[in-house]
Order: sequence, then structure tokens, then C-alpha cells
Amino acid sequence: MDSARSVVEELKINITQANLPQEIEEKLLNLLKFTGSGTEIESLINYVHFVLSLPFSKLAPDILDLSRAKQILDKNHYGLQSVKDRILEYLSVLILHQQTRQVNDFHAPILAFIGLVGTGKTSLAYAIAESLGRPIARIPFGGLGDPATIRGTSRMRVDAEPGQIIKAIQTTKVSNPVILLDEIDRVAAEHRVDIMGVLVELLDPAQNQAFVDHYLDFPYDLSQVLFIATANNTGNIATAVLDRLEPIVMPSYSDEEKLAIGKNYLLPKAISEAGINQNGLTIDDAAWPQILRPLGFDSGTRSLSRSLQAICRKVARKQVESGSGPFRITSENLGEYLSS
Repeated sequence: MDSARSVVEELKINITQANLPQEIEEKLLNLLKFTGSGTEIESLINYVHFVLSLPFSKLAPDILDLSRAKQILDKNHYGLQSVKDRILEYLSVLILHQQTRQVNDFHAPILAFIGLVGTGKTSLAYAIAESLGRPIARIPFGGLGDPATIRGTSRMRVDAEPGQIIKAIQTTKVSNPVILLDEIDRVAAEHRVDIMGVLVELLDPAQNQAFVDHYLDFPYDLSQVLFIATANNTGNIATAVLDRLEPIVMPSYSDEEKLAIGKNYLLPKAISEAGINQNGLTIDDAAWPQILRPLGFDSGTRSLSRSLQAICRKVARKQVESGSGPFRITSENLGEYLSS
């Protein structure tokens, strides 16, 4: 108990030195006047530590360089020119508002990338974050069944913890990160209404400047956060949420585009991940059609990526077992490298 008391006294000093908003400083100091059981004090100490770890006024400086953004988009994504153009327009508007110091009055639209699996939705969000120089946190909504996962649970509960949004703020250490709301159309059906209600609050500039996480139990300003959403389709997204999004439909890749992506992006990455020398594996042009469509048409590149990774793993094993190489994949021997 004496140890806990000394921690409490140290926390009081930390609170007064932390440059917190005045109302939050007062709230924490009042809470630390509490005397209770060891378990209650420990819970309170953990709460105060968490609040002190939040970056209330810390912002990541934006990199406002459109040429650099274009290079990053081209480096990570082949084709998708209409989508890239829309992102560059979006960044241009943000740059102009930064340059004219109208940021506080400007609320960036919430981009929502809509498309099938493997069309590049998630990686585009990471490219935007890299372009701006902001840290990014991804929150998966696929199968999400409890709104408390997003909004947190009350400290009155034994299992109390912050929600994923406030955890993302703490993890990124800034109050203006990019937060990726991934697959918002795939939440559990029985909790969809409640989760969509939380999303409306998150994405509405009039509400998210005072977002209340149930664990924190005080408003936190999310107005500087750059939210980006993804979904496979819009059918399961509430109209009120859609009204706050700017959908960007992701096109399907043609075989020609997938061939370029496979050769220039995915294969070099798979070779590197497998630990193979870049000159240790070649794939004949005649073998690529079978790799592109092992099971028929696929709009994205995820299956292609998995096939190339499987080939490289087989090559890595052959290289370790026999010490031979380099390896050449042909239409005749492809089956032994793609077999399960």
C-alpha cells in the first residue's frame, strides 16, 4: 500500500508538469484524492498513466510535397490512374489550406476506397500516410461485434479498457494520425446499427471534436485525425455513414496490368521475403498466364501474390536442400512449384 501511495504522489507531480488541458488536470488530481482498496488504487494508477500517455496537443508536421506524393503512389501501385489523380487532388486541397493557414476551418473529406479483395484499398491508405509523413493505425472492422471495441468500456467494469480509436491515438503518439477504418461493411449484422452510430460520430466534424471514449470519460478532440475507410461494397453501410464519406471505386485489374504488377512489384518482393538472390529465380513468359489465372478470373492481386510466394518458398527449399540454382520456372515445371 505504501508503494502505491508513493506512486500516487509521483503521479500528482507528473500531472502538474504534463501541460494537460486544465479540466483534465483537475479531473486527474481529484481522482487521486481517492482512498480505497489496493485493487482500486492500482486500477486508478493505470488509468492516470494511460491519460498521461495521450498526445493532447502534439501534431505530426505534414509533408506538403505533391511530387513526392506522386512518386510514392507510383512506387507502390501500378495503374489506378483515376484513383491516384483523385488522391493527388485531395492532397492538393489539403496543401492549399495548410499554406493559407485555414486548417482549423477545413475538414478533409473522408475518403472511402470501395472495391473487391486485392484491389489495393488498404495499401493506398498507407501510401497517403507515407505521403503526408503521418503515422497510421489500422482498425479492422471485419467481424466486429461490440461497439465497445471502438468506444471503450467504463472504468467501473473489471474488464475496463480504452477503445481502439483512443488506443490508436496513444500508439501513434500524435493527435493527427491517419486512422484506417478497414472493411467497415463487414461488421457483425446483429450489432451493425450500434457500430454505424459510433462511425457517424467519428466521421462527423461537428461531433468528433468532442469524442467520448467510455474508458477516458472525457471528450477527446479527433478533428485533426485523417480518417480513411475501406469496404468491399456499400450495401451494408448505413446511409448516415455514407453521407459522410467520399467513395472512390477501385477498378478491377486486367490481365495485362496484373502481369506488370506481378513481374515488377510482387515477384521481386516475394523473392526478397524468401531470402533468394534476385538473380536466383526467373519465370518464363509462357508460364505467367497460368500463374495469373490459376482458378479463373480474379479482380485483385491477392491470389497472384500468394502464388508467387508459394513458388518462392518451394525454390527456397530446393536451394537449401540441394544447394543448386539459379531456378527457372517454365510452363512445363510450374505445377511442381504451385502444388500444395
